[in-house]
Amino acid sequence: MHLELLDLLLALDRVPQDPRWHPEGDALFHSLQVFDLARRETADRGLWAAALLHDVGKAFASADHAEEGADVLAELVCPRVVWLVRHHLHLLRAPAATKRRLRRTRALADLTRLRRWDLGGRSPAATVLRPEAAVEVLLDGADWTLLSIGGEPAPAHDLRKEPLA
Repeated sequence: MHLELLDLLLALDRVPQDPRWHPEGDALFHSLQVFDLARRETADRGLWAAALLHDVGKAFASADHAEEGADVLAELVCPRVVWLVRHHLHLLRAPAATKRRLRRTRALADLTRLRRWDLGGRSPAATVLRPEAAVEVLLDGADWTLLSIGGEPAPAHDLRKEPLA
């Protein structure tokens, strides 16, 4: 798992982002900032993983990066992390409908935190871990059964299959 996750992260190096929304620069620098924000706020390694990996799909497709990233991660990490990556833009695109559907669930709390960190990881002057160190920190002491494919289940809601209007 270590090398596969590292390869996915390194593929984000120099992947450009729209400077209007991402003044910090490339997708790798942004992802490392989001990971750092998550680590400061929670000990939940599933959320750390979602924060670090939420934009891995940008190496393949910018417009559909959440779907692309989740599809790639489905072979590597637990369903909960895949779900968070797949749905991390729903609070941006359809906030009212997302909040209504996920009302009073852990999934909404997790998405809300991930969204806040995603918005916060945009500093051009931030100091971040190297990608290799970030993956080491994520996996060091982690309960592999929670982060691996057969680990923590995904929330029951698939927001892609439910109309958001």
